Amino acid sequence: MDFKFTKIIRGLHWTTVSSERVLLAIIGIATCLAAAQYLFSMFVAREITLADLFLLFIYAEIIGMVGVFYSTNKIPVTLPIIIAITALCRLIIMQGKDTDALMLVGEASAILILSISAYIMSLKDKLSIEKDETSIEEDNL
Repeated sequence: MDFKFTKIIRGLHWTTVSSERVLLAIIGIATCLAAAQYLFSMFVAREITLADLFLLFIYAEIIGMVGVFYSTNKIPVTLPIIIAITALCRLIIMQGKDTDALMLVGEASAILILSISAYIMSLKDKLSIEKDETSIEEDNL
């Protein structure tokens, strides 16, 4: 019974991989279209604000994340965290000066927590790379 179930799971693995690739391609295309629409609306309005630049940066990060997936078949956890930090910064800028101070402290705290988690994840990646290099060196000896 266990053997058949494992064999079925392995046989269906291609559907997960294919679905992931198709959805990420759709995300990449939709992001490019959204960025083009936003650039056109900025051109029509003849105004570029800091919030506009943050949104364009978010689009660029999403496209970069899709690109990283297609080149490495992995999505580094730090990229979505950085996108979330950028989105929170944009939200703070868009709210203006009339924002409740407690709300601003909450958003800034969220940015701090995300920044710490991105730093921890980057340390984890460094340790993994060092561990891989050490094991390769040991294998060569």
